[in-house]
Amino acid sequence: MIDTYLLSLLIFSPLLGMLVIAFLPKHLEKTIKLVGFLTTLLPLSLAVYAYRLFDNAGIAGQLAESMEWITFHGYEVRYELSVGGLTILLILLTAVIASLAAIASIHIKKEWKGYFLLFLLLELGMLGVFAAENLLLFFVFFEITLIPMFFLIGKWGYDEREKAAFSFVIYNGLGSAVLLVAILTLFVLTGTVNLDQLPDGIAALSDGTKMGLLLALFVAFAVKLPVFPLHTWMLRVHVQAPPSIVMIHSGILLKIGAYGLILGLTLFPEQFEKIAFFIAILGVINLLYGAFLAFVQRDLKMVLAYSSISHMGIVLIGLAGLNEAGIQGAIFQVISHGFISALLFFLIGVLYVRSGTTFIDELGGIAKKMPLYAGFLLAGAMASLGLPGMSGFISELQAFMGLFEVMPIVAAVGTLGIILTAVYLLRAVLNVTFGELHENAKDFYDIKSWEFVPIIVLFAFIIGIGVYPNIIVDTLKMTVDALMVRIGG
Repeated sequence: MIDTYLLSLLIFSPLLGMLVIAFLPKHLEKTIKLVGFLTTLLPLSLAVYAYRLFDNAGIAGQLAESMEWITFHGYEVRYELSVGGLTILLILLTAVIASLAAIASIHIKKEWKGYFLLFLLLELGMLGVFAAENLLLFFVFFEITLIPMFFLIGKWGYDEREKAAFSFVIYNGLGSAVLLVAILTLFVLTGTVNLDQLPDGIAALSDGTKMGLLLALFVAFAVKLPVFPLHTWMLRVHVQAPPSIVMIHSGILLKIGAYGLILGLTLFPEQFEKIAFFIAILGVINLLYGAFLAFVQRDLKMVLAYSSISHMGIVLIGLAGLNEAGIQGAIFQVISHGFISALLFFLIGVLYVRSGTTFIDELGGIAKKMPLYAGFLLAGAMASLGLPGMSGFISELQAFMGLFEVMPIVAAVGTLGIILTAVYLLRAVLNVTFGELHENAKDFYDIKSWEFVPIIVLFAFIIGIGVYPNIIVDTLKMTVDALMVRIGG
């Protein structure tokens, strides 16, 4: 019975915790936080179980569910869920990071009840996005993520939280509007929004219509990724949102944009090929722009925000290659960056709790007071810059190998971004950790026991994937093979 409705149970399991929290008195801080954290273990347990059931050598669309949902004027849209190689990994990534972000939420100081109700609703939406088998259901879950994020930023963020929240909802709302128009147009023209059936319906459309629909999807998901110049909202979110929410935003929500672009490639492979050079150029711009701007930042949070923009450029670079190495590298980057960015933003949050600042020139020499923390921060930076033996190395190597095969000059220019990544990350981390002890750091203390949990878990994934990438590669094989068939490679 549980296997039949496993994905629905996984997606909606946060509702159980929301129900319990809704009836708890507001003043029971520890109880609310404990229930919130324990609730995240439900989808995590179910995600692990689903991953164990997933057959890497099986067909796409596993653990499928389908039932009546909406019927009007002869049209039917069904409630359909399933997972493939990419989506089962994204669901597992979501469940892991959500649980660790719930631990990081211990630092939330006010209105814990409202916070965890919104937090769990956000997790529900994210899980649904990756399990949805039709675009309309995808859109519903996509919209569910926007509502709690707006309030989590605007209520529990820092000084300019309201401006950041409105910037988030305006940009993402416009992206959602474009996405909805594209989905409804597809539905009217093809009579379906099912991801398995859409390719047959799309084949009958004119080339101009296909290109218009692909560009609409690209714009909608470029906002989410984000792609330059649609990125400014993300900078405010990463600086103003609480660390636990930035872990989720950078680690998971940005990946919805990447997943959406992969859907665009799946549905419109011929049109995607026509704009591949343009996408490669945007990828290189993202990579270089993010790296150059990260280098001149004084705030560690801004360094990491621009770093995320830069690293998402690697996703575009890999997809633009339209070959097995590039696509596998792009998808690998989606998973790898999820774990690495969550780790780094958790570490920055730990530092902020002790110092009240993340400005580089207001810190310094913290290794003298926090040697373990300094070691973890340096190791996290190494993971982000793509040190061999860590997950970032594999994704960057494959993405660039893929692009070098088809656009060697563009790829060569892009490699400058990899060099700059090492420069800006090491500069920022070394200035904070070594040198003379800043007076702000005199009362600092090292990692607490509970803070080890997110750090160790995230490093386990980063190093495990880096040392044995076949864990990911084998699971992704069906997704990559299916994309190559669609492309004709």
